[in-house]
Amino acid sequence: MIDLIIKNFEDPDETRNFEKGKFELVTLPNMTIGKATYKPGWKWSIDVSPLAGSDFCDVEHLGMVLEGSATVVFDDGVVHELYKNDLFYVSPRPHDSWVVGHEDYISIHFLGADSYAK
Repeated sequence: MIDLIIKNFEDPDETRNFEKGKFELVTLPNMTIGKATYKPGWKWSIDVSPLAGSDFCDVEHLGMVLEGSATVVFDDGVVHELYKNDLFYVSPRPHDSWVVGHEDYISIHFLGADSYAK
């Protein structure tokens, strides 16, 4: 039995790269945590869709915004913005997302990381 595991995103277990960003993964017992880093201009339906093989993201997310701002929009067209220090839950209902503004968007994902951008 392991009593302690220490990992960090300086040396992730896996990195999924796309043109305007990356998604890093750290795996712990019973949990995979992801770190999203997206550049201005990143949009899920453009940058991740080809990797995922679907038009929209259908991954359930639970996370926290560390830097920047991004959106979440479902098929009803209502745009929801996520800001620094926001905790967020996004259902697996198909959705799109993009970076808002001119700074990188960085968030940590506690749910859905293992199947994101795959």
